[in-house]
Amino acid sequence: MSRRLLGLAVAVAMTIGSAGCSSAQSSDEGLEIWIRQVPASDSAKTADKLAAAFTKATGIKAKVVALFDDFETKLQQQAAQKKLPDIVINDTAQLGNMQQQGWLREVDKAKLAGADKISEQAWKAAQAGDGKFYGTPFSAQAFALIVRSDWRKKVGQEVPQSWDDLAKLAKAFTDDDPDGNGAKDTSGFVVPATTTRGYASWYASSLIYANGGEFLRPTGGGKFAPGMADPKAVEAVKWLQDQFCTAKTVNPGAVSNDTTVTHEVFEKGQGGIYLVGPYVLARFVTNIGTDKIEVIPVPKGPSGGPGTLGEGENVYMMAGSGDEAGQQRFVEFAVSPEGQRVGMNGDAPGPIVRLPINSGVDLAAERKDPRWKVFQDAYKDARYSQPVPNWTPFRQISADAINAVWADCSADVAAAMTALDGKFTQELRTQQAS
Repeated sequence: MSRRLLGLAVAVAMTIGSAGCSSAQSSDEGLEIWIRQVPASDSAKTADKLAAAFTKATGIKAKVVALFDDFETKLQQQAAQKKLPDIVINDTAQLGNMQQQGWLREVDKAKLAGADKISEQAWKAAQAGDGKFYGTPFSAQAFALIVRSDWRKKVGQEVPQSWDDLAKLAKAFTDDDPDGNGAKDTSGFVVPATTTRGYASWYASSLIYANGGEFLRPTGGGKFAPGMADPKAVEAVKWLQDQFCTAKTVNPGAVSNDTTVTHEVFEKGQGGIYLVGPYVLARFVTNIGTDKIEVIPVPKGPSGGPGTLGEGENVYMMAGSGDEAGQQRFVEFAVSPEGQRVGMNGDAPGPIVRLPINSGVDLAAERKDPRWKVFQDAYKDARYSQPVPNWTPFRQISADAINAVWADCSADVAAAMTALDGKFTQELRTQQAS
């Protein structure tokens, strides 16, 4: 081994060792559980309920820390201080990023009570590029269109069955005064199109998958090739560029908005079509009105489909905990039918379990709102991100490129996606995944 490679290996080993050598909590103080939610939000309160139910069932103390802004950065800071929390509930797409930094304990499915009740599709999102599991599925979701049904009836449109129908509905919402206030102040689509945390890519992915496209194509043996220059992916991004630039059916300022802002834009009646996950359904029903909201499957694209983005959250056992047995007990409770039901929170706002991953939980029995079933049905064809060692750079690189062609109406989408594939190729080489 060369001195340079030996030095790199030693540096990586030191980083991993320092990140996981101690935990924020000892077993006497109880488990510290971090979750990526807005503090004091309905979802944070549901997480508190989950921790309380766990303590009641096991006698093990647990404290929830809800954080939203700069969640990953704050984890980095804790790792540097050798104070990682015991448990983290975080996006499935963050698995590779956290695992590469040595933060995660490997999960032995054979020793995890209830592992056989978790869906195999959900387990895919807990598997790293090395084939091992570094998280346990906790919540799943697919995407669908939440639509202002009162607006759709006002403009006399049917439920969209194709992308052409969807574009026509968005145009009517933009031009035909669907809220009846006499002003042209509504848009068809509301879109979280910022580059922050890769949101532009996150939003576009469901339409890329619905058109048969791929960000990365598997080539076998855990290796991948870039796929964004493929005509199916280009067609999806171009269709969205047309909504921004030609039809002008997207809410103003979308290229700078994250989901927090976009939720509010939809609630304020500034747009009528939101491609999003089920976690905001109860909130919109409460704040807008149940009779004004419908959920519609994402139509199959002209060149492919069906399919939407599949994602969710894993529960991660962090390295260096002083209570590994307690970590395991919490994971087993969180994925049990009881833990899943607490996390689902019925039909109330703030679920931290969107679609249950445990086969022993009946969605219809827990949630009386039939609109949830649209998301559950979409999950059957949902596509998780490819299991490269670290998906985060791919999401960010693609978000930058996609946001740019939506913000610049003169941009050539095919050329931009070809350039994006070049960056994907470089990143695949960096991760030794090509």
